[in-house]
Amino acid sequence: MATSAFFIPSVNLMGAGCLQQAVETMRGYGYRKVLMVTDTGLVKTGLAGRVTELLGDAGIASVLFDGVHPNPTTSNVGAGLALLREHGCDAVVSLGGGSPHDCAKGIALVAANGGKIQDYEGVDKSAKPQLPLVAINTTAGTASEMTRFCIITDESRHIKMAIVDKHTTPVLSVNDPETMAGMPAGLTAATGMDALTHAVEAYVSTIATPITDACALKAVTLIAGHLRRAVRNGLDMEAREQMAYAQFLAGMAFNNASLGYVHAMAHQLGGFYDLPHGVCNAVLLPHVQVFNAKAAGQRLADVGAALGVAANAEAAIAAIRQLAADVGIPAGLTQLGVKEEDIPELAANALKDACGLTNPIQASHEEICAIFKAAL
Repeated sequence: MATSAFFIPSVNLMGAGCLQQAVETMRGYGYRKVLMVTDTGLVKTGLAGRVTELLGDAGIASVLFDGVHPNPTTSNVGAGLALLREHGCDAVVSLGGGSPHDCAKGIALVAANGGKIQDYEGVDKSAKPQLPLVAINTTAGTASEMTRFCIITDESRHIKMAIVDKHTTPVLSVNDPETMAGMPAGLTAATGMDALTHAVEAYVSTIATPITDACALKAVTLIAGHLRRAVRNGLDMEAREQMAYAQFLAGMAFNNASLGYVHAMAHQLGGFYDLPHGVCNAVLLPHVQVFNAKAAGQRLADVGAALGVAANAEAAIAAIRQLAADVGIPAGLTQLGVKEEDIPELAANALKDACGLTNPIQASHEEICAIFKAAL
C-alpha cells in the first residue's frame, strides 16, 4: 500500500454565528494588523465593514484590499502584496469565495518567500510557510478556504496557473452560513456545482483513499439534497448550512485526492475567456464523466447512488445533467461564448495543466478536443 497524506487547516469553524468565534480565535493568535483581501461586491454589501468592525473590537487593525477580480490575476497579487508591505501587516484575512481566497494565498505566499507568484506555479515550490492566513468563506463551492490549491491567472500568457503547495493552507477556515445568505441564485448554483465537481473528480481519482471517498460521497448526497433549495431560496438557512458542510467535505476530498480533466479544461476557459469557474465546471462535468466511465464505471455507479438515482454510471451522468439544468446552468459552452476554432489551443493547455492531476484515464489531445466539442 502506498502512503498518503491528508492536508487540512489546523482549525476549522463551522455553523451559524461562528464568525464571532473566529475573531476571538484570531485575537488569541496575537495578530496586530491584517490585510483583508476581498472584492468590491462584499464591500458594497457591508460584510467587509462588519468584519473590519469585529476585528477592531478585538484589537486587530486591518487594511482593506478590495481589488480582487473574479478570476484573480498576477496583477491582483502584486497590488495586494504592495499594500501589505506598505502597512507592515503580520497576517492576511481573505473574505469571500475562491477568488479572494486564492488571491490572498498568493499574497501571503510571496510575502513570506519572496520573488513573484509565477515562481510558485506547480507543486510545492515554496521553501517556507506563507504569512498566516485566515479564510472567511462566503460561498459554498470552491473550498479554497481550506485547501492547498491556489489558482491565479497569468495575464501575459492568458492561462490559469495552478499552485499546489502545502504552505498555502490557511491556519483557520471559517464557514458561517449567515455570511452566505445574500449570495445570488446564480452564484449559489455555480459554486454548488463546483463543489459537486470537486467531489466527483476526487472520487474517481487514481489516488483516492477511504478517507477521501467518505468525504466525497457524503458531499454528493448533501448537494443532491440541498443545492436546489439553496438556489430557490437564499434565506433557507438549513440548505445554506448543509451546502457549507457539503463544499467543505468536497474540499477535504479533492485537497488530498486531487482533481481531473474537468478542472484542467475549466481552467483554460477561465483564463482564455475570463469565464466563471463554477459554470465551466458544471457544463464540462457530465461530458468528462462520459469519457471517464470507460475506466471508472463502478465509481460513477457509487456517485449515482449518492445522488439518489440508480447505481450505474449512466444514471449518475444523467442526474448531474438534470441538477445542472434545475439550477440554471447553461446547456453548453457555446452559450458562454466559447468558439470551436479555439479548442485545439484550449486542449493543448489543458493537457499541460493536467500533468499533476489524477484523472482515471490519460487522454490524448484529440480526446480532449472531442470532449470540448461535445460540450459546445
